[in-house]
Amino acid sequence: MTSTNPTSHPAQQAAPEVISLLAAGRLLGLSRSTIYRLAKAGEFPCRVLRIGGRYAVPVRGLRALLDHPDQDGSNEGGSQSRQACEKG
Repeated sequence: MTSTNPTSHPAQQAAPEVISLLAAGRLLGLSRSTIYRLAKAGEFPCRVLRIGGRYAVPVRGLRALLDHPDQDGSNEGGSQSRQACEKG
C-alpha cells in the first residue's frame, strides 16, 4: 500500500523543535550527572524546559550555543549566541 501524503517520506519530515536534556548534554560533552545537576540548579548553558517529569532543550537555542547556522542558513554568532540560547 502506498501513501498519498507527499510529506510522509522520512527525509522530508521536519526536525524536532526540542531534544532531551541527555541528548543536549551529550552534544556538549557533559556527563549525565553534570547535565542533571546543572539543569536542577538552573545553570545549564541553554534554556531547559520542564515538561511534566522530563526535561527538554529547544534545538534552536542549542544550535545558537554551538554556533551552528539555523536551517535557513543564517548564523547568529558571537554575543548573540547566548541570547538566542536563552530565548530557545
